[in-house]
Amino acid sequence: MEKPNIILINCDDLGYGDLGCYGSLINKTPHIDKMAEQGLQLTDFYMASSVCSPSRAGMLTGCYPPRIGFGSFTEKEQMVLFPGDPEGLHPDEITIADQLKNAGYATKLIGKWHCGDQADFLPTKHGFDEYFGLPYSNDMGRQVDHPDWPPLPLLEGEEVVQQQPDQSGLTERYAYESLRFIREHSETPFFLYLAHMYVHVPLFVPRHFLERSENGGYGGAVECIDWVCGLLFKELEAQGIAENTLVIFTSDNGSRARGEGGSNAPLRGTKTTSWDGGFRVPCIMRWPGVIPEGVKCSELTTAMDFLPTISSLLNIEVSEDRIIDGKDISQLMKNPENEKSPHQTFAYYFANSLHAIRNDRWKLHFFRDGKGVKELYDLHNDSEENRNQYDNHPEIVEELEKAALVYRKEIGDSSTATRGTCTRPCGYKEGARPLTSYDSSHPYMVAMYDLADSQVLTG
Repeated sequence: MEKPNIILINCDDLGYGDLGCYGSLINKTPHIDKMAEQGLQLTDFYMASSVCSPSRAGMLTGCYPPRIGFGSFTEKEQMVLFPGDPEGLHPDEITIADQLKNAGYATKLIGKWHCGDQADFLPTKHGFDEYFGLPYSNDMGRQVDHPDWPPLPLLEGEEVVQQQPDQSGLTERYAYESLRFIREHSETPFFLYLAHMYVHVPLFVPRHFLERSENGGYGGAVECIDWVCGLLFKELEAQGIAENTLVIFTSDNGSRARGEGGSNAPLRGTKTTSWDGGFRVPCIMRWPGVIPEGVKCSELTTAMDFLPTISSLLNIEVSEDRIIDGKDISQLMKNPENEKSPHQTFAYYFANSLHAIRNDRWKLHFFRDGKGVKELYDLHNDSEENRNQYDNHPEIVEELEKAALVYRKEIGDSSTATRGTCTRPCGYKEGARPLTSYDSSHPYMVAMYDLADSQVLTG
């Protein structure tokens, strides 16, 4: 089989209920909905974390974040990386990009990285030939309420090419870079990882999307994501490579759902929680002729599966010198109506604490808000996690408790003071500093944030 091109589209804070094909009645997503009609829509797909740095590292390496030292960072035990933090993805970790680059693929990341901003941790040190984007979240630059923060850096490769860029036009720049990369590599296999800044707040939405939105700036941002998807599919057709391209669309964690317009419906909880609204996200896969059309699959799947699955599809060996938590779901992708998930369980790690565990049907909660809990939910019949069945099914509780012991032994669990025996450290850089510093004379330094205007700037 000819090596397929691979495009991985990862949104920022896009919720389970934010797309038309997942139930939204207010956000316009015709291109993404068509992608679902032409491919596979996963309904029980999970990120490895409900916040972005550990989520992205887990997806790229196929590992639960605490296994690779990405449970929390610095002495403050913050859950995501900030500008100038000394931690980052260890140079010895193997990413999807590493796997594909070694297999002869051209590789590029466009958009948000958030796995460390020091030189040794940047995308170009983790398998990406090219990089264009922001090294961390779009709210981590200088703002009205954080005047001492450094300017937001826009990187090309390892070089800061602009400070505090106009974010209202940044997604269009990402779209252009994506199309250019596809055209340049249309005759050779390529891996494009497009990591949107949307719908992370503050929202910077081009005026033409904002004016059409029925859901304010949030709906405009979602429609902009959809517009980019339409451009990519059109370009694949124009280059004659649509049939040989696997496209995956997902989000790094659930929506904040704090009144900006986002939704995790019908799931309970939000980003930064261990309810399913924090971990379970949309995932759509399209590969004409290989993945069947118009199928919804409720088998348990995760973003950690991407690395072993893509490696399997290309007959690339996965290194046996380390534990990978993801599973090969290639057969499930090709035959979703008959194949079963290779996962027996999924662990909900919140920082370094094991908060919950699920199997195909049941989810057991152990810990929340600094204290132990005893809650069991039937996700098949209670996706809202409202009806506690803990006392009604002691045999299920016992089964899941036993499975949790394995995770605690291997990966650890700070809530039970258990140290994992099979973990790896994150990278660490002495003398780390932010990539930029504030200089009022810099030509790109302009006031970009208008937080009083519903955190939306139009352009």
